[in-house]
Amino acid sequence: MKVAFFIAFNGFRDEEYLEPKRILEKNGITVDTVSTSKGKATGKIKITADVTMTVDEINTDGYDFIGLVGGPGALKELDNKKIYEIFSKFYDSGKPVGAICISPVILAHAGMLKGRKATVWVDGIDELVKNGAFYTGNMVELDSNIITANGPLAAKEYAKAILKILKK
Repeated sequence: MKVAFFIAFNGFRDEEYLEPKRILEKNGITVDTVSTSKGKATGKIKITADVTMTVDEINTDGYDFIGLVGGPGALKELDNKKIYEIFSKFYDSGKPVGAICISPVILAHAGMLKGRKATVWVDGIDELVKNGAFYTGNMVELDSNIITANGPLAAKEYAKAILKILKK
């Protein structure tokens, strides 16, 4: 199985990337890291991540799940039409997607959360509701093959939800 995590090249949230990546890899799942540039991406706190492909290069056909990592750079770098198209097309093909922390706002802007239960970091609640989502306030929410999680403390539960949906 293969997963792609989309991160901001500057300012992704360390735990929201690292914890799910570790857990998935421990369960035999390959995790690729995608961003706006190749090279060493910088986390908000201290880690770096090796970005092996850009948003413009990725072909999602070989993936079983794609997810957005949060952090202060997420909306600045990943809240755009190209990401909306990638995630919408992937989801429309019947495959699951996810977003953690502030990044569920990106799925909301893509129109993917309209009429669905979702959660998000507190700063994104208004955007989710404005775009038609039903904000639940839960740490992790799964609705119609879309997993949302509300922040760093939810990283492990988010990873478990990804594993669960991949085992279906």
